[in-house]
Amino acid sequence: MLVIGLTGGIGSGKSTVAELFANHGIAITDTDVIAHRLTAAGQNALDEIASIFGRDILQEDGTLNRPFLRQKVFADAESRKKLENILHPHIHEVVNIELTAETKTPYRIVVVPLLVETSAYDNVVNRVLVVDCPEHQQIQRVLARGALKEVEIRAIMATQCNREQRLNRADDVIINDAEHQKLAQQVSELHKKYLTLA
Repeated sequence: MLVIGLTGGIGSGKSTVAELFANHGIAITDTDVIAHRLTAAGQNALDEIASIFGRDILQEDGTLNRPFLRQKVFADAESRKKLENILHPHIHEVVNIELTAETKTPYRIVVVPLLVETSAYDNVVNRVLVVDCPEHQQIQRVLARGALKEVEIRAIMATQCNREQRLNRADDVIINDAEHQKLAQQVSELHKKYLTLA
């Protein structure tokens, strides 16, 4: 089974590109979605996080206070490493389960924001697809979502590798700096290529 690792910086449009591939009938495994699932109330990973970072990272209803935790980990590299050490093995396990599940999809897409920064998926993906756009567009898009301030976005970007590093690792690149139609066209072309490779 051909597995494509889809990555890009925050606000680059990874989720939109993944959705466009899904529209072609391709199975998508998104590590961000998995992380949200693993940190839902009552999940073991959430208990582990609370035991390391304290119960004040939980809201009154027992769910994760994501903005508070995000502030904590992006301000401190050691805290971020602790969080990654808890979450990443759990995420990796779920990815492996999903990739070995039977499916009629001709190839699979695994969305990993930190694919280039980690070697954890080197033995999982066959090709790296980078979604790229100028940094000012990344910031504008994330600001438009309304959940983060610019200083927080820049802090997240500082923990990710830069555009050049990502592009150097890419087997394929999608440029997401224009209208949706142009993006969809690039996905269609790559879909044909991946069908041939699969």
